[in-house]
Amino acid sequence: MRTIGKNRGLARLADADGNFRMVALDQRPPLFDAIAQAKGITRDQVEYADVTAAKRLLVETLAPHCSSMLFDPNFAVPAAIDLLPARCGLIMTLEEHRVEETPGGRKSRAITDWSVEKIRAIGGDAVKVLAWYRPDADPAVNEHQKRFVRSVGEDCAHHDIPYVLELLVYPFLGSANHTADYVESPGKLPKLVIDSVQEFAKPEYGVDLLKLESPLAANSLPPRDGSAASKAAQKEFEAIGDICRQRNIPWVLLSGGAAPEKFERVLDFAYAAGAGGFLAGRTIWLDAVRSHFPDRAAVAASLRKDGVGVLERLNTLTKAKAKAWTARFPAFSEIRQEGDFARAY
Repeated sequence: MRTIGKNRGLARLADADGNFRMVALDQRPPLFDAIAQAKGITRDQVEYADVTAAKRLLVETLAPHCSSMLFDPNFAVPAAIDLLPARCGLIMTLEEHRVEETPGGRKSRAITDWSVEKIRAIGGDAVKVLAWYRPDADPAVNEHQKRFVRSVGEDCAHHDIPYVLELLVYPFLGSANHTADYVESPGKLPKLVIDSVQEFAKPEYGVDLLKLESPLAANSLPPRDGSAASKAAQKEFEAIGDICRQRNIPWVLLSGGAAPEKFERVLDFAYAAGAGGFLAGRTIWLDAVRSHFPDRAAVAASLRKDGVGVLERLNTLTKAKAKAWTARFPAFSEIRQEGDFARAY
């Protein structure tokens, strides 16, 4: 049974019907790259003011159309916390996007001077951590990742705030398709994704909501039409759904920058397996920034026309097919008189 704080936090992330319709704009390198491409400069030449201006446009245009948003503390909060609607939940990212890349795998860490305690203090409704993870990575690397994820879970339990864990499989340093940022591998192995979920769904990590990538590359998914290929693909999603059902952990899909129609197909498979929504970013807003920045009026117009259009299609699909989440509060059967609850909590 989740605590009162975690139940109320998760309720803030979902809409009134229990659907998680969430927009991610904590991205840092992908947004740096989009701005750089739009301005014809290198990533290192992107200025802080450009990043905050872009994030402000994203919040202003997209926040009215989602149940919650994912912010980072160094750009999104100072850019647009004043624009976030009161009913829109606030998820705060904890992890530093600059990971330690070793031959044996990636090691994550928290943003400098940032913590679960500070996220709770600013009124965050949930803490999000991205953990790069491969079951076949160096055992010492994986133990580091497990300790990191577990320690955040302990802090979230202490501060009674929901813990959103994002898991991403990645290419090893030196491999042919290596990239520091997340780019979905066309030949990804479903087992790596599923085994990662199996590990971090364990109670010891204290995860309340899983943000997951598709076990199969979005571009290779067949239509969900009952064909042999469709049934084989569905089994991979069902493997994830079974794990999350057993552990009573709701799960949502990340978009990974997939084309909107491809992401909708991913969601169709995921919703049939019990997923509760999406936490998507680049699929919704990347083209507007990449095509029009620094013309803010043009970015805003593109977001209103195309970005909101994508988001509303995702919303419609989610409302029709996603598994609704419902808060389950304690029964308080042992609370018999004044003072019992305050003393026990």
